[in-house]
Amino acid sequence: MFCLKIQESGENYLETILILKSKKGYVRSIDIANELQYSKPSISRAMSILKEAGYITVEPDGNIILTKEGEQKANAVYDRHQNITKFLESILNVAHETAEKDACRIEHIISDETFLKMKEYLKEID
Repeated sequence: MFCLKIQESGENYLETILILKSKKGYVRSIDIANELQYSKPSISRAMSILKEAGYITVEPDGNIILTKEGEQKANAVYDRHQNITKFLESILNVAHETAEKDACRIEHIISDETFLKMKEYLKEID
């Protein structure tokens, strides 16, 4: 279970970096700390782990860049988040705030098969 927790938090960090990059054009540790409301030391440790895993690079000025692998993983998590949120809202009529919160947790544990079926269903009804 502990391993899953690390993986989930790592995915959340990658997704946050992707979103912040699209909003601001750059990402620094302080931006992630402010967005997630985590301490700077927590962010620093997480960035070290993501860097060591090959998901990010950190430029001398502190700018955080997703590697190709990091960007692929972040996009996959973001895609799951968006589609699960849409499914919960449009199919199950869950309130937006609840759907967002639930999607953030479900995106890490849903099987590929279930997610693909959900995504296919959403395409059919569009």
